[in-house]
Amino acid sequence: MLDDATGRTLVTHESRRTPWLSVVLGYGPMLPFAAGAAAAWWWRNSWDELILLATILYGAAILLFFSGVRRGVSFRTEGGPTPVQIATMLALFGLGLGALLTVVILGDRVIALGLLIAGFVAVAILDPIAARRGEAPLFFARLRPLQIPIAVLSLAALLALKLMSPY
Repeated sequence: MLDDATGRTLVTHESRRTPWLSVVLGYGPMLPFAAGAAAAWWWRNSWDELILLATILYGAAILLFFSGVRRGVSFRTEGGPTPVQIATMLALFGLGLGALLTVVILGDRVIALGLLIAGFVAVAILDPIAARRGEAPLFFARLRPLQIPIAVLSLAALLALKLMSPY
Protein backbone atom coordinates (compact mmCIF):
# COMPACT_ATOMS: atom_id res chain seq x y z
CA MET A 1 0.00 0.00 0.00
CA LEU A 2 1.28 3.43 -0.94
CA ASP A 3 0.01 6.44 1.01
CA ASP A 4 1.02 9.94 -0.02
CA ALA A 5 -0.34 13.49 -0.13
CA THR A 6 -2.44 12.77 -3.23
CA GLY A 7 -4.16 9.69 -1.85
CA ARG A 8 -3.71 5.99 -1.40
CA THR A 9 -2.90 3.24 -3.88
CA LEU A 10 -4.30 -0.20 -3.07
CA VAL A 11 -3.18 -3.44 -4.62
CA THR A 12 -5.39 -6.37 -3.71
CA HIS A 13 -6.05 -9.95 -4.64
CA GLU A 14 -9.65 -11.11 -4.55
CA SER A 15 -10.55 -14.78 -4.37
CA ARG A 16 -13.52 -16.20 -6.24
CA ARG A 17 -14.19 -18.44 -3.25
CA THR A 18 -16.96 -17.31 -0.90
CA PRO A 19 -15.46 -16.54 2.52
CA TRP A 20 -16.99 -18.64 5.32
CA LEU A 21 -18.22 -15.51 7.12
CA SER A 22 -20.03 -14.42 3.96
CA VAL A 23 -21.68 -17.84 3.79
CA VAL A 24 -22.92 -17.45 7.38
CA LEU A 25 -23.89 -13.79 6.96
CA GLY A 26 -25.33 -14.49 3.52
CA TYR A 27 -27.54 -17.47 4.21
CA GLY A 28 -28.35 -16.68 7.85
CA PRO A 29 -30.42 -13.60 6.99
CA MET A 30 -32.40 -15.66 4.46
CA LEU A 31 -33.73 -17.94 7.20
CA PRO A 32 -36.31 -15.44 8.53
CA PHE A 33 -37.86 -15.32 5.05
CA ALA A 34 -38.32 -19.09 4.96
CA ALA A 35 -39.45 -19.14 8.60
CA GLY A 36 -41.92 -16.33 7.95
CA ALA A 37 -43.43 -18.08 4.94
CA ALA A 38 -43.67 -21.43 6.73
CA ALA A 39 -45.15 -19.87 9.87
CA ALA A 40 -47.71 -17.81 7.92
CA TRP A 41 -48.90 -20.91 6.08
CA TRP A 42 -48.88 -22.99 9.28
CA TRP A 43 -50.87 -20.47 11.34
CA ARG A 44 -53.25 -19.40 8.58
CA ASN A 45 -56.21 -17.32 9.69
CA SER A 46 -54.77 -16.66 13.14
CA TRP A 47 -51.26 -15.20 13.02
CA ASP A 48 -50.66 -15.03 9.28
CA GLU A 49 -51.27 -11.27 8.92
CA LEU A 50 -48.86 -10.40 11.74
CA ILE A 51 -46.24 -12.82 10.43
CA LEU A 52 -46.74 -11.43 6.93
CA LEU A 53 -46.25 -7.87 8.16
CA ALA A 54 -43.13 -8.79 10.14
CA THR A 55 -41.63 -10.60 7.14
CA ILE A 56 -42.35 -7.67 4.82
CA LEU A 57 -40.73 -5.23 7.24
CA TYR A 58 -37.74 -7.55 7.57
CA GLY A 59 -37.53 -7.93 3.79
CA ALA A 60 -37.58 -4.16 3.30
CA ALA A 61 -34.76 -3.79 5.84
CA ILE A 62 -32.65 -6.43 4.05
CA LEU A 63 -33.27 -4.86 0.64
CA LEU A 64 -32.28 -1.45 2.03
CA PHE A 65 -29.16 -3.11 3.44
CA PHE A 66 -28.34 -4.55 -0.01
CA SER A 67 -28.69 -1.03 -1.39
CA GLY A 68 -26.11 0.12 1.14
CA VAL A 69 -23.82 -2.78 0.25
CA ARG A 70 -23.95 -1.68 -3.38
CA ARG A 71 -23.06 1.88 -2.43
CA GLY A 72 -20.29 0.75 -0.10
CA VAL A 73 -18.70 -1.43 -2.76
CA SER A 74 -18.83 1.47 -5.21
CA PHE A 75 -16.43 3.44 -3.02
CA ARG A 76 -13.73 0.86 -3.80
CA THR A 77 -14.46 0.39 -7.48
CA GLU A 78 -11.44 1.06 -9.63
CA GLY A 79 -11.99 4.42 -11.33
CA GLY A 80 -14.78 5.36 -8.91
CA PRO A 81 -18.47 4.54 -8.79
CA THR A 82 -20.03 3.61 -12.11
CA PRO A 83 -23.42 4.89 -13.25
CA VAL A 84 -24.72 1.30 -13.14
CA GLN A 85 -23.67 0.93 -9.49
CA ILE A 86 -25.41 4.16 -8.53
CA ALA A 87 -28.55 3.30 -10.53
CA THR A 88 -28.70 -0.18 -8.97
CA MET A 89 -28.23 1.26 -5.50
CA LEU A 90 -31.02 3.79 -6.07
CA ALA A 91 -33.35 1.17 -7.57
CA LEU A 92 -32.84 -1.22 -4.64
CA PHE A 93 -33.30 1.63 -2.19
CA GLY A 94 -36.47 2.76 -3.96
CA LEU A 95 -37.95 -0.74 -3.99
CA GLY A 96 -37.11 -1.32 -0.32
CA LEU A 97 -38.42 2.05 0.77
CA GLY A 98 -41.46 1.65 -1.46
CA ALA A 99 -42.30 -1.70 0.14
CA LEU A 100 -41.85 -0.22 3.61
CA LEU A 101 -44.02 2.82 2.93
CA THR A 102 -46.64 0.82 1.05
CA VAL A 103 -47.18 -1.60 3.90
CA VAL A 104 -46.94 0.98 6.69
CA ILE A 105 -48.91 3.85 5.16
CA LEU A 106 -51.27 2.11 2.75
CA GLY A 107 -51.43 -1.23 4.50
CA ASP A 108 -51.14 -2.95 1.12
CA ARG A 109 -49.23 -6.16 1.62
CA VAL A 110 -49.66 -7.38 -1.98
CA ILE A 111 -47.92 -4.36 -3.53
CA ALA A 112 -45.23 -4.45 -0.83
CA LEU A 113 -44.53 -8.13 -1.57
CA GLY A 114 -44.38 -7.38 -5.29
CA LEU A 115 -41.83 -4.62 -4.74
CA LEU A 116 -39.72 -6.89 -2.53
CA ILE A 117 -39.84 -9.75 -5.01
CA ALA A 118 -38.76 -7.36 -7.80
CA GLY A 119 -35.90 -6.06 -5.66
CA PHE A 120 -34.58 -9.47 -4.67
CA VAL A 121 -34.87 -10.80 -8.24
CA ALA A 122 -32.83 -7.76 -9.32
CA VAL A 123 -30.15 -8.61 -6.74
CA ALA A 124 -30.02 -12.24 -7.92
CA ILE A 125 -29.56 -11.14 -11.54
CA LEU A 126 -27.47 -7.99 -11.20
CA ASP A 127 -24.97 -8.94 -8.49
CA PRO A 128 -23.38 -11.77 -10.51
CA ILE A 129 -23.13 -9.40 -13.49
CA ALA A 130 -21.58 -6.73 -11.26
CA ALA A 131 -19.09 -9.29 -9.92
CA ARG A 132 -17.94 -10.14 -13.43
CA ARG A 133 -17.60 -6.42 -14.27
CA GLY A 134 -15.49 -5.72 -11.18
CA GLU A 135 -18.27 -3.72 -9.51
CA ALA A 136 -18.92 -6.20 -6.71
CA PRO A 137 -16.91 -8.92 -4.95
CA LEU A 138 -16.16 -11.88 -7.22
CA PHE A 139 -17.87 -14.32 -4.87
CA PHE A 140 -21.23 -12.58 -5.40
CA ALA A 141 -21.36 -14.40 -8.75
CA ARG A 142 -21.62 -17.71 -6.87
CA LEU A 143 -23.37 -16.62 -3.68
CA ARG A 144 -26.31 -14.55 -4.94
CA PRO A 145 -27.86 -17.08 -7.37
CA LEU A 146 -28.09 -19.61 -4.52
CA GLN A 147 -28.81 -17.23 -1.64
CA ILE A 148 -31.45 -14.86 -3.04
CA PRO A 149 -33.94 -17.45 -4.36
CA ILE A 150 -34.61 -18.38 -0.73
CA ALA A 151 -36.02 -14.90 -0.16
CA VAL A 152 -37.80 -14.77 -3.53
CA LEU A 153 -39.53 -18.14 -3.10
CA SER A 154 -40.49 -17.32 0.48
CA LEU A 155 -41.94 -13.95 -0.52
CA ALA A 156 -43.77 -15.61 -3.42
CA ALA A 157 -45.26 -18.12 -0.97
CA LEU A 158 -46.44 -15.22 1.20
CA LEU A 159 -47.89 -13.48 -1.85
CA ALA A 160 -49.78 -16.65 -2.79
CA LEU A 161 -51.12 -16.93 0.75
CA LYS A 162 -52.20 -13.29 0.71
CA LEU A 163 -53.88 -13.63 -2.68
CA MET A 164 -55.79 -16.70 -1.43
CA SER A 165 -56.82 -14.93 1.77
CA PRO A 166 -60.36 -13.54 2.02
CA TYR A 167 -59.02 -10.48 3.90
